[in-house]
Amino acid sequence: MLFIGILLICIGVLLVVRPAFVWALTESWKSNDGTEASSLYLLSTRLGGVLCTLAGLAAIIAYWL
Repeated sequence: MLFIGILLICIGVLLVVRPAFVWALTESWKSNDGTEASSLYLLSTRLGGVLCTLAGLAAIIAYWL
């Protein structure tokens, strides 16, 4: 459980800090022009990163309790 929590926190921080990098890795090939991510994609990726980080923190807290 501790490993999963740490992994979720790392992924969540990546999603919050570098959403354009995540877009380039996962979604750029689906775009016709492939120049940049939309503002809605960046916002939703950051929101998902916050939720992923919170889930990782909850997993670590649950491990210690």
